[in-house]
Amino acid sequence: MYLPSIVKCLKEYNRATFLKDLGAGVTVGVVALPLAMAFAIAVGCTEVTPSMGLVTAVVAGFMISLFSGSKFQIGGPTGAFVVLIAGVVGSFGMSGLILCTLLAGIFLILFGAFGLGSLIKFVPYPVTTGFTSGIAVTIFCTQVKDILGLTIPGSVPADFLPKWQCYFQHIGTVNPWAVGLTLGTVAVILLTKRFFPRAPFMLVGMLVATAVCQIFSLPVETIGSRFGELPTGLPAPSLPVIDWSHLTELVKPAFIIALLAAVESLLSASVADGMTGSRHHPNTELVGQGIGNICSALFGGLPATGAIARTATNIRSGGKTPVSGLIHAVTLLLILVLVGSYATMVPLAALAAILAIVCYNMAEMGTFMHLLRGPRQDALVLCATFALTVLVDLVVAVEVGVVLAAMLFIGRMAQISNVESISKEISGEDPEEQPSRSRYLRHVPDNVEIFDVQGPFFFGAVEQFKDMVFKTLEHDIEYVLLRLRLVPALDATGMHVLEDFLDYCQHHGITLLLCGVQPQPLDVINHDKPFISGLHTENICENIDTALERIAQLEKEAHAGDIA
Repeated sequence: MYLPSIVKCLKEYNRATFLKDLGAGVTVGVVALPLAMAFAIAVGCTEVTPSMGLVTAVVAGFMISLFSGSKFQIGGPTGAFVVLIAGVVGSFGMSGLILCTLLAGIFLILFGAFGLGSLIKFVPYPVTTGFTSGIAVTIFCTQVKDILGLTIPGSVPADFLPKWQCYFQHIGTVNPWAVGLTLGTVAVILLTKRFFPRAPFMLVGMLVATAVCQIFSLPVETIGSRFGELPTGLPAPSLPVIDWSHLTELVKPAFIIALLAAVESLLSASVADGMTGSRHHPNTELVGQGIGNICSALFGGLPATGAIARTATNIRSGGKTPVSGLIHAVTLLLILVLVGSYATMVPLAALAAILAIVCYNMAEMGTFMHLLRGPRQDALVLCATFALTVLVDLVVAVEVGVVLAAMLFIGRMAQISNVESISKEISGEDPEEQPSRSRYLRHVPDNVEIFDVQGPFFFGAVEQFKDMVFKTLEHDIEYVLLRLRLVPALDATGMHVLEDFLDYCQHHGITLLLCGVQPQPLDVINHDKPFISGLHTENICENIDTALERIAQLEKEAHAGDIA
């Protein structure tokens, strides 16, 4: 049943809890202010203004906290979407982005409604690390112009290599004031974090840089000089203009946005669980994320998801319930209304410095290097996803990364699957059989062949079964026993191979028996009526002893029939 966390929390709510939520909410709201603007500017399109980042943090942040499945989740714009937003805006404009965000919200609600919350976590870790590190590099590359204060006529190319070619072509236009302001902002942020860890260090860095820029009239670009005046309130909600000719083209990026939002929000909720000992409801969380993105689109905002850093800040600041997330959104709205006009004074070099620090943290270089030194197959997935994110496209990177990881996983599962003849081992004829195992020995007639099947019996492992069983089975064998006690799963391809093997046995006058079948494979077998009819349920035995007894019974019946 869908039940947001706030419903349960409000049943036991009191004044002391509210005061803790109030302090945490105001703190997170202040922390989120520079990040919301910075992530919007990081898109690199003049159509995406800093106010859109603030609108997203206010609207989506409020709705995500209201409908979330986590008590501590703080929603808003994050770096994960920057690359996708730039691609969608470049191809379809702002109307296309709003429609894409709306579709992503619908996908997220469907994910939650169909109970996919527990499945999203199966996106391979090398894939998430690869595209996260790739996004960090891509975002940093978009900020080089503002970090160096380059004068570049027109727009900077979107692709990685042409972008850097453009930077090198205009390297002679470096603005030393912008470089100095960037370095100074980084220094203020790091020093504030070091000596005043409870202070909103990103905001402190932005305010100090803005004050220096205004006091000394530094010749650097500001939010106002690039984007003009910012609104001091929320826009009126409206439905997006739907261009039906582009709708099908927007489905893929919308699905990827929804997938990234699901992964990041559930990861953020899991981090919150680890910090507090609580438990989030993943499907409820996805529905809440979907509602937040739909509302963001209606107000002209950007895609949103759970933000790990802001959620952690909420917890460290004493937040106890989703009310702190609601207060965080209200705090941002009040800042937008009361002092939004002053945001035009903020130098872009200061926001670029903030994003540079965010990118450094986002890149997770320690984790990246650890995975790079790990299994070669995981390193391949990591490098492929990272390279495709940076050089090609995030959508392609996720698709290729997931498919490549799945193929390598199938190969690993096929490697641990095994089929071997154990007739001699069980009868004690194997010279390598240890005397200590003599109590497990059974009498196996010469006309019986026993095969031990181990590991998942699926499409990636059936060739080994065919090579071992079909090609090595001797023609004087009258009974074949497949021991399946170590087969945890059976898929349609594996079932089809069993059907073919049963036909093979019947064609050669061999009786097939199964033993030790686990629940999932047994359920698949029982649903295959033609197979059960040809095999006979009596020939599915509980263990190897009952199977050998069944063979002895069949031998006795056959012998009695010959005498008659």
